[in-house]
Amino acid sequence: MCEYIGLDVSLKETAVSVRKGGKRIWRGKCPSDPKLLAELIRKRAPEARSVVFETGPLSVWFYHALVAEGLPAICIDARHAKTALDMAPNKTDANDADGLAHLAEVGFYREVRVKHYDSMLARTLVAARTRLIRVATELSNQIRGLMKTFGLIVPKGAGRVFEANARNLLGSNAGLERIILPLLDAWRGIRGRAAELDRQLVAMARHSDACRILMSIPGIGAVTSSSFAAAIEDPANFRTSRSVGAWLGLTTRRYQSGEVDYDGHISRRGDSHLRGLLYEAATVILTRAQADSSLRTWGLKLKEKVGFKRAAVAVARKLSVIMHKMLTTGEIFNRSAGAIA
Repeated sequence: MCEYIGLDVSLKETAVSVRKGGKRIWRGKCPSDPKLLAELIRKRAPEARSVVFETGPLSVWFYHALVAEGLPAICIDARHAKTALDMAPNKTDANDADGLAHLAEVGFYREVRVKHYDSMLARTLVAARTRLIRVATELSNQIRGLMKTFGLIVPKGAGRVFEANARNLLGSNAGLERIILPLLDAWRGIRGRAAELDRQLVAMARHSDACRILMSIPGIGAVTSSSFAAAIEDPANFRTSRSVGAWLGLTTRRYQSGEVDYDGHISRRGDSHLRGLLYEAATVILTRAQADSSLRTWGLKLKEKVGFKRAAVAVARKLSVIMHKMLTTGEIFNRSAGAIA
């Protein structure tokens, strides 16, 4: 008879529960090291059928490391597991591990597709670049606010223009200059690091066939194409292109109970950063894209009926469908067929 293992993973220790024949046969703790866990599982459950754990910060590392050790690792959605785990009278790591093992035994779970390391590297590069840009923006806004207190209004401008304007104004206030100049130096250094990551991202996109295909769409650049390709990985992961929009949370939620049946706002499930990038791309298509396409024409007509924001969300959803179809067929963007989705 096979054993089913539940792992409640934390940074230092992992709670382990082993079930067999509908009963728990062993539970304990182990350091959060996949190799040590693999040795423990082989000792306590030599006929392991499934090793289940929830999504979390360590899930990618744990999944690939356990699979490399030859164990049947399964990562499940933490949101779905939470409902079952909340049935326990006491919230403990041991009870959570036992609940996960029970879910594995009865098969009541939804497995999550764990991304490969290459995809995670691309996502990490995009996330790091985005964070540096946000920090630089926050610093520039802080500098403007601090100088405004002393009557020094920095004119509009970004990059070197902003720095030159700020330094020129500081020349009239030596006391404030000693405070603001370190902030300006930090701002310039962060912008330099962000530019380095930008170059890495562009180089990676140029060497990727998937990114080159996606960048044929007006409004799609290296950041959005790299993020989309890393999130999708293999187009075969989705049965139809239409399901990509729902996977990214760009479709409306539905509530139906008895006589009540209505649609709400979009679900906002999935990758929030990629969803935001697609919304930005849709905004560019509707406002700044010079190349006309049936997708842009469709979006502008929809804008007249439902307003700009709803039209942009609809274009973002349709854009996700088109991008997945392009990855599936390997064809570049067709402006005359862009709205067919």
